[in-house]
Amino acid sequence: MTEPVEKHLKDYKRPDFNVETVELHVDICETETHVTATLGVAKSPEAAEGAPFLLDGKELELLEIEVDGRTLSEVDYTLEGEVLTLPGMPEAFSLKTKVKIHPETNTSLEGLYFADGTFLTQCEAEGFRRITFFPDRPDVMSSYRCTVVADKAKYPVLLANGNLVEEGALADGRHFATWEDPHKKPSYLFAMVAGDLACRKDSFTTASGREVALRFYVDHQDADKCEHAIESLKKSMAWDEETFGLEYDLDIYMVVATHSFNAGAMENKGLNVFNSKYVLAKPETATDTDFQNIEGVIGHEYFHNWTGNRVTLCNWFQLSLKEGLTVFRDQEFSSDMGSRAVKRISDVRVLRAAQFPEDAGPMAHPIRPESYIEMNNFYTATVYNKGAEVIRMIHTFLGPDAFRKGMDLYFERHDGGAVACEEFVKAMEDASGVDLTRFRLWYSQAGTPKVTVDRAYDAETKHYTLTFTQAVPDTPGQSNKKPMQIPVKMGLIGADGMPIPLTLEGESAQGPLERVLSFSANMESFTFTGVEDEPIPSLFRGFSAPVTKVVDFTEEELIFLMGNDPDPFNRWDAAQQLFADTILGMVADVRDDKKLSLSEPLVAAVKKTLTHDTLDKALIAQALTLPSETELGDRMAHIDVDGIHAAREFVADTLAEKLKMSWRAVFEECADDGPYTLDSESIARRRLKSLCLTYLARVETPITTFEAFASATNMTDELAALTVLSDLDAEESEKAMGLFYEAWKADTLVLDKWFMTQATSKRPGTLERVKALAEHPDFDIKNPNKVRSLIGAFCQGNPWHFHRKDGKGYDLLADTVITLNAINPSIAARMASGFNRWKRYDEERQGLMKARLERIKNTENLASGVFEIVSKALI
Repeated sequence: MTEPVEKHLKDYKRPDFNVETVELHVDICETETHVTATLGVAKSPEAAEGAPFLLDGKELELLEIEVDGRTLSEVDYTLEGEVLTLPGMPEAFSLKTKVKIHPETNTSLEGLYFADGTFLTQCEAEGFRRITFFPDRPDVMSSYRCTVVADKAKYPVLLANGNLVEEGALADGRHFATWEDPHKKPSYLFAMVAGDLACRKDSFTTASGREVALRFYVDHQDADKCEHAIESLKKSMAWDEETFGLEYDLDIYMVVATHSFNAGAMENKGLNVFNSKYVLAKPETATDTDFQNIEGVIGHEYFHNWTGNRVTLCNWFQLSLKEGLTVFRDQEFSSDMGSRAVKRISDVRVLRAAQFPEDAGPMAHPIRPESYIEMNNFYTATVYNKGAEVIRMIHTFLGPDAFRKGMDLYFERHDGGAVACEEFVKAMEDASGVDLTRFRLWYSQAGTPKVTVDRAYDAETKHYTLTFTQAVPDTPGQSNKKPMQIPVKMGLIGADGMPIPLTLEGESAQGPLERVLSFSANMESFTFTGVEDEPIPSLFRGFSAPVTKVVDFTEEELIFLMGNDPDPFNRWDAAQQLFADTILGMVADVRDDKKLSLSEPLVAAVKKTLTHDTLDKALIAQALTLPSETELGDRMAHIDVDGIHAAREFVADTLAEKLKMSWRAVFEECADDGPYTLDSESIARRRLKSLCLTYLARVETPITTFEAFASATNMTDELAALTVLSDLDAEESEKAMGLFYEAWKADTLVLDKWFMTQATSKRPGTLERVKALAEHPDFDIKNPNKVRSLIGAFCQGNPWHFHRKDGKGYDLLADTVITLNAINPSIAARMASGFNRWKRYDEERQGLMKARLERIKNTENLASGVFEIVSKALI
């Protein structure tokens, strides 16, 4: 194959031509669709002399082309590969093209495609070029008017961005709808839909008194599952007005749900297209986590209306400008709607599980990448989740009031523009007066900083010194990194569990009980005075920076922090560190076949936390959930799959046996005492009850867990029990799986849970079961949700079975990637990343994974995105 071309940030320049207006006429038929596009084009003042007009197009059949009403002949333009070139264009002109496309056979789910009986679009990042010829880049912003035409009986609902300006009937049973968007936008925000969908209607009154029509379009059988999403949208709109003073700017806000979508959702201006799993929910079919995810994703896409749509990107290298900022905003929204501590823990778990390994692997990149081959490969945890942490650090350094002023200034300066990350940071500096020059390194340097903390106490002078040392590891293309500016939110705790005033050396007045240190050198010391006795430090409270913290805490100190730290995140983090140190400390003993034992102080600490009278039950559940085998592996330089599994199972079995009576008592205490409610207290109770059940299942008969499954009155409890049963090699497991399938086989989203539960099972024969399920009538390789719930869940969430020594787990992943390469290259590339850590395993497994990577790389007609992932992994 021809090696794909790499694009570089350093080569970026503004477009030579701007498209001021776009008028689309989309005529949808069963076997083909005609798209007529009329563009009002003007040459940019900075355009080079004689610069041609370049338009992108992919899988388009060009039928007609006109400039200012004159039909062009083939000598007037060139069409090579995916680029249409028009030389010698005037200063301003009208370009009209007509193309034929085939959405009904478009399995990539990009551009205009047909799925589940509906025509839908997905244009981010570069999907608009699959609809018509266009300079498909985010810094070309245009006013859009779109007319959609289709058969009225089959597709009664016709939607596009903006406001409906005209609709009517046509000959032969067809009809049309014309939509006009008053806001200029880049092509990636274009959307249209044609289908037979139910519409749930509501409204929201803005702070200025405008009434906004809310419309949710879903399959008819799902019309009763929209209420939570609608309420989440109204909460999002009110929160953005109150928190950032941002009001919605159109008369209508529409959401369309589909079961066939490559990602979570898309913020197209005024017409969001969603993966149905982030819209549809009711207690019988959705878990607490589903409800929370819907609230967060609904908020995320709504918040994009300002951070992404009103102010957009000048190029795709700046993706974190909108995604990192909007993830931060949706995290803050969800924190305000529920438990801030539990939300923070949840977000950090995702970061550590997905982004830290990315930073340590072959695809490591800064939150603003320097280059890419396939843009879809950079919708990553680094851009989104680490990007949000970078925004959060700015918020920590500036404080909430100055941060809000910075946001206000950012919108004042750049509303309606396509800008870069520098513009955001500059607005924050100018609004606050804080110099963020050093901080900008977070945008350009990849890698997770490792911060080592040394402690020293002088009993004579009553001085306590913390010395921080940082090292930013080498990553592909980057070495010899500069030290980052890192906020360390911290406190000191006395032996009595009480906080100690933080008075830095040289200060006259007594300091606060908590403060933020700014650490920006390779090594830096901070000395606190007036410390009567040696304290225990509480560092990086609330996870104040995305770093790996190394402190030589003893088991006794971790137990102390677990029980006394006033910061709930650090209580959880101490528990996780305690568990990780314990389990990883056993791995060598497993390898040497030595007898394992668990310390009594650790068992006592777990019991104390479990039975605590005042702690949030959700925090207890988070703290006492053992780190996953994947998380434990990420803490090892060389991952010992079998040792981790054996050690973790031993710890879980031992805690289950030694605390059997406590697990049972708390489980019964958390039993439901009424109808399902979604308040924080009820969610916390169900979460802790589920954790207790996972431990009880290790020491009680399977009948106990089956009874919990059979008596469940909501999907949260039902799925929790089914998940526990899936790990048991017992007839009750098979019985429950059969009952669950028969009850929910008509609901595709619930079936995704059924697939995932079996894919992540610890039972023997799980790989063979997964392969069999891939042939199940309800599994569809063309549906990304199905692929993620079965193959993705197995390869990413079940390391012990995936890394079987016979290599058959690797065969399953390689075969899936090769199959998807021809169907949906974007999903294929994401699946291929499952091999990214191959060099961190034992020599035998390395050889097996490398062979599968090479087989993928040698596949004929390999997509550029898959090529990029695999070739970088093999370096």
